Amino acid sequence: MTTRPRNPAAGTTRPRGPAAGLQGSRCPVCPVALYPAAGTCPRCGGPAEPAPLSGTGTLWTWTVQRYAPKSPPYREPPGGFAPFAVGYVELAEGVRVAAVLDVDDLDTVRIGMPLTLGAGDGVPRARPMRESS
Repeated sequence: MTTRPRNPAAGTTRPRGPAAGLQGSRCPVCPVALYPAAGTCPRCGGPAEPAPLSGTGTLWTWTVQRYAPKSPPYREPPGGFAPFAVGYVELAEGVRVAAVLDVDDLDTVRIGMPLTLGAGDGVPRARPMRESS
């Protein structure tokens, strides 16, 4: 199955790894990391502290958004709507983060693929890690 690449105008914010400012929180008592950040640990009820997240992980699950989201808040890009992938990225800290997957071909998306994740406008964005040569 061949799919059209994601519409470049649909999202121009790209993740930039840990420097992208993906901020979560961590419980100092339990080994729990949270995203988005929260003031309370969901496991023990104690206070959670702000903590930067690694910004790298693996794709846990995904799907394709094949229809335009409702508006507002969605704004159709100049070239019109194009299907795009969304999924959960499991970070090294064990937290799973919902993100838009910035891929050129939806056929290349695979569970377990390594991704970099960064904060964007609204939902975080993830892209495949570049293989080192």
